Amino acid sequence: MTASNYSLKVNRELLDPNFESYRLSLDVIPTYSVELDAAVEEVELKDSQYTREHIRTFGMYNYLHLDQWYEDSVLFVDRKGRVLSLSVTLDSALGNPREVYSLNTEPTECEERVCPSISLTSATWACVSDGRCRLLLLRTGKRGDGSLSKWELLFSEDSTDPFIIVHSVSHVQDGNHTVEVLLLRILKNPAESKAGGFSVTLEWMTVANASEHGAEKRYEVKKRRVLRGKSVPHYAAVEPHGKGLMVASEKPFVFTHVDGRAVEQEEPEPMEEEKTDPIYFWQQTSEDVTLCVRMPEGVAKEQVQFGLTSDNLSIGVRGFSTLLQGQLYASVDPDASTWIIKDDKSLEVTLQKRSEGPMWPELVMGDRRGQYVMSEEQATLLHQTLAHLTSEDLNSDPDWNKPACNSLELEDYDRFFDDGSSLTHFDEASLKPTHVVNLASHQYLFTVNVDPTQMPCFCLRHDVDALVWQPHPDQPGNMWEHVATFNALGYVQASKRDKKFSTCAPNFSYASLCDCLRRTFIYRQPSTLETVLFNRRQGRQVGQVAKQQVASLDSDQPILGFRATNERAYILTSRRLYVLKVNND
Repeated sequence: MTASNYSLKVNRELLDPNFESYRLSLDVIPTYSVELDAAVEEVELKDSQYTREHIRTFGMYNYLHLDQWYEDSVLFVDRKGRVLSLSVTLDSALGNPREVYSLNTEPTECEERVCPSISLTSATWACVSDGRCRLLLLRTGKRGDGSLSKWELLFSEDSTDPFIIVHSVSHVQDGNHTVEVLLLRILKNPAESKAGGFSVTLEWMTVANASEHGAEKRYEVKKRRVLRGKSVPHYAAVEPHGKGLMVASEKPFVFTHVDGRAVEQEEPEPMEEEKTDPIYFWQQTSEDVTLCVRMPEGVAKEQVQFGLTSDNLSIGVRGFSTLLQGQLYASVDPDASTWIIKDDKSLEVTLQKRSEGPMWPELVMGDRRGQYVMSEEQATLLHQTLAHLTSEDLNSDPDWNKPACNSLELEDYDRFFDDGSSLTHFDEASLKPTHVVNLASHQYLFTVNVDPTQMPCFCLRHDVDALVWQPHPDQPGNMWEHVATFNALGYVQASKRDKKFSTCAPNFSYASLCDCLRRTFIYRQPSTLETVLFNRRQGRQVGQVAKQQVASLDSDQPILGFRATNERAYILTSRRLYVLKVNND
């Protein structure tokens, strides 16, 4: 895999090192529902679809689609082949979902079936897959005016293998209306010995208006590009103007074909990666960082080449290559930092953090040759401090002496993906990666559409928190911006063994986790208290409190879809659509 050449820059102002916990609120979340006259078009996995990638893609598929262009409007497909839309204006008087398009349910030559998928391309266009190998490009009209006129089909194409639509965007190129569509397939590959003999492909199609004088009546495919990988991507999206593509996945993707022609692959250097011992070990507290670097034995103090500024560190020995050099994760105080030679074979450095409190996920940006060592005291304190965040039971007295679950049970769930996990930006012209971020220490949590005119945001776990990142493909120097933080959500979600979906409100006022059955958890951002409240243990006044709420549905049907807006959360089961009034503003 291409070496990591970019690091995500955390906005320290969006972190709260003094965050304590979520306080369980017993305030009831108003819940409304509407019964469906036909069941949702749910596709069950076949015996041949047994791999982890099939389960992640189709078994955990979100059948509910949020119209990011018109808030509080959701869509789904039922067993009658109808694309149904529900727009909420008054929660207590929900209407029935209205049909906007009818899919052709007649059998096709495609043997396999997958989940029908919908992508709202723009305020007036949509892409739909019927789950039977057919792609449809539809002109919807202005969906937010309340008229819900029937959608008009302007382009369709059949393929031999089923797919789901991952993302689509609409723009004007060379004076013609153009739609970029990204399709995901899991294909049987006899040449693939691992992963059950399956491979994952992303097909990037450019469909443009081919009519004269701009008449929107004839559309055709202008270009096809195919990428192949060995794992289903967590995130895949096309830039707003079709100039590039971003993919986050456990295994790397590469372009293999353009318009049916094979892309010449660069031959990797024949080398075997050997696992070597770390060249340094490091520990930290809220105030300082301790670093121990291995050096040749017998090195005198005069031979040590040590350089330190507030943001950069350089360690070397005269006559040898530089041992460690690069940008520190955060600023330090050079005047308060020290170093000594220990046991004639290592250099021990103490770095004084300039900002007390935040813990560093890495020492030198992009350097993977060290090993972080957490003391037993630190590990015990961490689990004791955060154990109360993992409660799944309604407990009106969140006493830290009585944690709702055993922290030792979280070990199997509180883990990260393997070292190959990465976020890559591809250039459309060269088909080559321009930016690669190693996500080995940042578990991928969810994707959310914040601004429909920009690329979708994604949320990653950083230490115990969950950080939301907004891609900016037009800013190569700052391609991913840290725009929001959900305190301790990374740790909380790791304990939810029944979790199926997770998301947040577009304005970041709350995050939400949804179980396979019944329960939904709401985690609100800290809010200022109107009354005086003191911490019972520490005796200090508390200025803000973050609340957790739990909503339980009166249903035993599996949850098939889950979406959130600034005011509401939507839950879809096979026979009912629920609306939760989360915010009243």
